[in-house]
Amino acid sequence: MNITESSSNYSNLEQMSVSDLLTNINKEDKTVPLAIEKALPQLEALINSIVPRMKNGGRLFYIGAGTSGRLGVVDASECPPTYGVPQGMVVGIIAGGDSAIRKAVEFAEDNATQAWLDLKEYDINTTDTVIGIAASGRTPYVIGGLKAAKEAGINTGCIVCNPGSAVAATCDFPVEVITGPEFVTGSTRMKAGTAQKLALNMISTAVMIQLGKVKGNKMVDMQLSNLKLVDRGVRMIIDELNIDAEQAKKLLEENGNNVRNAINAYKGHA
Repeated sequence: MNITESSSNYSNLEQMSVSDLLTNINKEDKTVPLAIEKALPQLEALINSIVPRMKNGGRLFYIGAGTSGRLGVVDASECPPTYGVPQGMVVGIIAGGDSAIRKAVEFAEDNATQAWLDLKEYDINTTDTVIGIAASGRTPYVIGGLKAAKEAGINTGCIVCNPGSAVAATCDFPVEVITGPEFVTGSTRMKAGTAQKLALNMISTAVMIQLGKVKGNKMVDMQLSNLKLVDRGVRMIIDELNIDAEQAKKLLEENGNNVRNAINAYKGHA
């Protein structure tokens, strides 16, 4: 059932004022968290399948085409700076290669064999997990990649926005976030894209917390790659150790600009 392609709940969009357009888009957007809420048990099952594998050295791969692929790339690229994990621990792969991040590559999503070839470049193995992202749930690139991964004994999941899809049927741990018709008919970068982004936020955040990459509620392993983040790191240390800013900054510099190491070093000598 392809609900994401069904006709919008609104018509004559070109006759709406900007105020009406924004109000009605917002009205549709408000339904997305409720759709996510219904999928929480599926998200939990998927995350619980990922964590033990990653604790054993496994990696997390996202595969997708178009908007779905771009969202996976974004989530993967933000894990190293946010949680201090190595590049390659979470990998986003988009149909058509990295050039497709900026510009659509024609028919890339229709190649059912390419995703597995892309995954094999990373020496993918049974400690890893592959999550296919496809709003429609019928993208050949994603279906082919998940099918080959599953046949190779690799853990598989998905994020889709239609019920009973081929993508969901192909994987071990499907996540179905049923977002309904888009404001602009078929424009799945809207509600479906928002739902996929929320689901990806939940997956990577929960996994990283389970892997010990957060202390209390703080990103103690984040890479301090600009002045704003250095300042945030200093404030984390002040809050944790109740020391002054100058002492916190010196402690941070002495410990490789790593908040966790700075806190541990101070407590070790206290």
